[in-house]
Amino acid sequence: MKLLLDIIFSADFLHSVIRLSTPLLFATMAALISDRAGVLNIGIEGTMLFSALMGVVGSAYLGNVWLGVGAAILAGIVFSALISFFHLKMETDIVLTGIALNLMSSGLTIFILYLLTGDKGVSTGLSSGTVPNITIPIIDGIPVVGDVLSGHSVLTYVAFLLVAVISVFLKRTRLGTYIRAAGENSDSVETAGISVKKIRLEALLISGAISGLGGAFMSMAYVSMFTKDMVAGRGFIALAAEAMGHGTPGLSMLSTLFFGLADALGNNLQLFNLPSELTRLMPYVFTIFALAVYAAQEKKKK
Repeated sequence: MKLLLDIIFSADFLHSVIRLSTPLLFATMAALISDRAGVLNIGIEGTMLFSALMGVVGSAYLGNVWLGVGAAILAGIVFSALISFFHLKMETDIVLTGIALNLMSSGLTIFILYLLTGDKGVSTGLSSGTVPNITIPIIDGIPVVGDVLSGHSVLTYVAFLLVAVISVFLKRTRLGTYIRAAGENSDSVETAGISVKKIRLEALLISGAISGLGGAFMSMAYVSMFTKDMVAGRGFIALAAEAMGHGTPGLSMLSTLFFGLADALGNNLQLFNLPSELTRLMPYVFTIFALAVYAAQEKKKK
């Protein structure tokens, strides 16, 4: 037990919590934007996976890591446009649409990878770049604090900055106000002569761009390659984090850090010679437990 506590309260552990929370935070903010517009974006998982591959492909073929990140963002927007077309234009059920496109993304990424490299599992045949880590002046020199907060990927700082940006965006901008209104009272939006479908389309496209950043982090910062189904359920965990955060950026971020802690804990439990199959379950067990507690609290409020 002492060894476990020493690990949990170490700077390296807290550093890993922030790192592991980053893709979840992107996905959670993507879920929040679409949910506030009244659309439960089940397709975040598939959007991140497709973006992860396109980021690697873009970086390899364009010869620039930032163009690769741009390709991942564009891929996220395109994938979300596809979701929007089926849900908003064809009026299909959003849950079934999201599930179908998630499955399509899983197969499509393998197919594209095979066409480009002849490999169905990893993108080692593509010479893609990685997003650099940066140190924060002054903070980097502070004992412990510097070890925890400094030295992360650029995209990690973008993810946490995005929380503040989205908070301001939803409260202080016209489009943000329309997005909240579309989710809270769509009839009033239509009465004002504003298309709810257009607002939801814009929200889904923004959600796709943010998911694209999450995908880019997975394949260009978390690891330096694309691997089959590498998102590994983070899109669904993000939906849970957003629900637990009651649709507010700050609380949703705290929920994300909770799941990031579970992921980091699972990784470190392997030091105790526990089967990796068991430790990898940790984030999903925490998700089920957290949702059970959340559901119980919501029931008491009623």
